[in-house]
Amino acid sequence: MVEARACFDANLYTAAAVMVRRTLEGMCIEQGTQKKALFQALQELRDNGKIEGRLFDWAQALRVLGNQGAHFSEESVSREDAADALSLAEALLNYIYVFTAKYEEFQNRRQVPAR
Repeated sequence: MVEARACFDANLYTAAAVMVRRTLEGMCIEQGTQKKALFQALQELRDNGKIEGRLFDWAQALRVLGNQGAHFSEESVSREDAADALSLAEALLNYIYVFTAKYEEFQNRRQVPAR
């Protein structure tokens, strides 16, 4: 996300979208997906219960925006779309890495020993 943010700050919105997509690929690999294609890797995360519903939809939208940036097109990525991509990617990463760990800690702490 550091490179995505740096691209955004330099007004390189298409590059920011591509870096967000790259971040999603890294997240999928770190989460142990077996699929190479990002579309399938995100589906695997959904199927394994690591992301659900709207988060999956967000991730797919970010993938599509990243594809738009990565492949030649007359349409460039707007500042607004790049800003949304950064925000949505950060929310997704927080869910995967921060909130999931917090919830597991909470559950473990609240677990009542069997009698």
